[in-house]
Amino acid sequence: MITMDDIVREGHPTLRKVAETVEVPTNEDIRILKEMLEFVKNSQDPELAEKYSLRPGIGLAAPQINIPKRMIAIHLMDQNDKLYSYALFNPRIISHSVERSYLTHGEGCLSVDREVKGIVPRYARVKVKGMTVDGEEITIKLKGLPAIVFQHEIDHLNGIMFYDHIDKSDPFRIPDNSIPVEI
Repeated sequence: MITMDDIVREGHPTLRKVAETVEVPTNEDIRILKEMLEFVKNSQDPELAEKYSLRPGIGLAAPQINIPKRMIAIHLMDQNDKLYSYALFNPRIISHSVERSYLTHGEGCLSVDREVKGIVPRYARVKVKGMTVDGEEITIKLKGLPAIVFQHEIDHLNGIMFYDHIDKSDPFRIPDNSIPVEI
């Protein structure tokens, strides 16, 4: 079982590396990816989170557990109570909107133990392609919070932290052509 002790924190070199493509997932890769999804689900369960001292999260990328491979796990509900629960190998954004979005309260990260204030501009809509643990290639159309979460986790696979997107000279500048996303 993955716990907070397995999560590497900012400053760890793996978080700044471009993760490797998983050509053919091994049984170990599949086991780890399933455990990543289990961690995200467990972190949202108040009893389990307290029992195992888990910080609540809605996404996790393999580099965050010091595995430099292109694997992400996401588990969240959108504003319409639609569940987005995915464990994907090699996720990639294949198209995106011109329109931007941002979380009104900013973003956080299990690998960042401090509050980072500022607006993180993201694409309002993205289309993501990836492979499931069952070997099925899927394409997902996303908007709102799910789109932001997928972009955040895919950034981890490219060595990018969420705060890299914040405008250093004006952290609360609202991006042009953007819509706010509340959670």
